[in-house]
Amino acid sequence: MEQKQPNGHDAIHDSQAASTVARDKLMSELKNAIGEAETWLKDAAAQDSITDSETRARFNATLNTARNDLRQLEDSLLAGSRSLLQSCDGYVREHPWKAVGLVAAAGFLFGMLVANNKRY
Repeated sequence: MEQKQPNGHDAIHDSQAASTVARDKLMSELKNAIGEAETWLKDAAAQDSITDSETRARFNATLNTARNDLRQLEDSLLAGSRSLLQSCDGYVREHPWKAVGLVAAAGFLFGMLVANNKRY
């Protein structure tokens, strides 16, 4: 059974979607962690029974969770970038003249933008 290789457009879309999901998940978890930390600090200020060491331990646990989430996001983004680069490499190898044309067009547009900015 033959597996179909994703084309460059599909890989870019999939990578962007995965990055968006990972970023949204991370932001949600970080907001939750910050909210918990704020709640713990308010509780510590309001109650004399909570010791500084208990508050510090709970806060450190929350920070460790946030750090782990950031590491997971970094790993996910690196894996997505590698996948995207492999897909782009495959697309360029399959369609070299299209790739040359796209790069030439992008270079031309960039040159026009730079030239127009120098006039002002």
